[in-house]
Amino acid sequence: MRKVLLCGAAFAATCISAVAVPTGALATTTEPTPTPTGTVTVEPSPTVPSTAPSTDPRPTGPTGTPSSPTPSPGDSGTPDAAPTPTPPSAGSGSVVSAQGVMVTPRPPRQATYAYGPGPRQRIDAYWRPVAAPKKQRAPKTGAEQRDRDGGPSATPSTTPSATPSTAPGNRRDAPAPKARPAVLMLHGGYWLRGDKSSWKYFARRLTNQGFVVFAANYRLAETAQWPAQRNDAGNALAFVKKNAKRWNVDPDRVVVLGSSAGGMLATQLGAYGEGGGRVRGVIALSPVNTPYLAYQDGAKPTASPAQRRLRGAVTELIRCAAGSTGARTPDPSCWRRIEDADSASHASAGDAPMLLMHSVGDFVPPAQSTALASALRAVNVPVTVRTIQGDTHGSSLLNDPNVYPTILSWLKARTR
Repeated sequence: MRKVLLCGAAFAATCISAVAVPTGALATTTEPTPTPTGTVTVEPSPTVPSTAPSTDPRPTGPTGTPSSPTPSPGDSGTPDAAPTPTPPSAGSGSVVSAQGVMVTPRPPRQATYAYGPGPRQRIDAYWRPVAAPKKQRAPKTGAEQRDRDGGPSATPSTTPSATPSTAPGNRRDAPAPKARPAVLMLHGGYWLRGDKSSWKYFARRLTNQGFVVFAANYRLAETAQWPAQRNDAGNALAFVKKNAKRWNVDPDRVVVLGSSAGGMLATQLGAYGEGGGRVRGVIALSPVNTPYLAYQDGAKPTASPAQRRLRGAVTELIRCAAGSTGARTPDPSCWRRIEDADSASHASAGDAPMLLMHSVGDFVPPAQSTALASALRAVNVPVTVRTIQGDTHGSSLLNDPNVYPTILSWLKARTR
């Protein structure tokens, strides 16, 4: 019995070349997931005649025909299948073992920047470098072409010398890479906790689809009263646009995405002031678009612990509550902050299109988005409210197999 281990440099190079991906503004790439390597055992039939060695450099299968592993289609993707080894030509009962090579894409570049003086005013950037298009050489002169083709040597030219831009051998300036769309993500956490790092893996996934991704922190309610959180989200967005060339970003193609408390900040950016001129669109997962409704739901006898916690967070965010001054309703200044924190109160023509998503059993129910959706539709702003089965909340909605494809399709449609 003879064992041969096929795991050489040529085999690894073949595997790596099979997962090469195109570059571009929105090049769709597969997303390989780690898979344990394995061993393939092939027992050829004793009746198979021996064959002469193949001159094809690719790995061959049991029948001797060239086989090239190809990535599976689709967004999620799977690792390339290990090539099937060629059985030996001599002797029956021989065994060939091949060990697969696991290839995973390199992570994107990542850096953290300050968009304000406070320790929470920080933003992470995730991007993949874009290779500049190859420069094209200027067309060769007739004499040069004859020399290359084996014709008679060129005689010295008596014509004026060519300009530097068209001189033989000079390369023409290549066009700059096309600027890419961006996604700004805002974390949840009752406005009381949470961190931008929670978006790390989702950000990497979007960079594989051609987006530059940013995840921002903002001041929390325990140290800053509303609207400090909205101001921080707006300043983070302004920082991205001001420095767009650093990451080859198109400042006019930015979408903001947030979950829970961050989803409310995302809808605020899309509706407050000139929302449509600020961002191309808004995606919000379980957004608390109407904090006062959450405050009321948290006082019901049937309220869940999460809803009661959210009621307290609203009080912390607005820094006032019904009955806090001895009256049954908040004082006028408190009412103004409550209304300002309601995204529906800012709806107007020209706001950014929105995709709002909740689960059926979410403790932040779909009712949190119906008022905003009605206000946007009344002024002809496109808005979609999607409900997902189950009781997941915020970024956990991404665990549903239909949510990520929906988000990706919406993002690409809005950033063409």
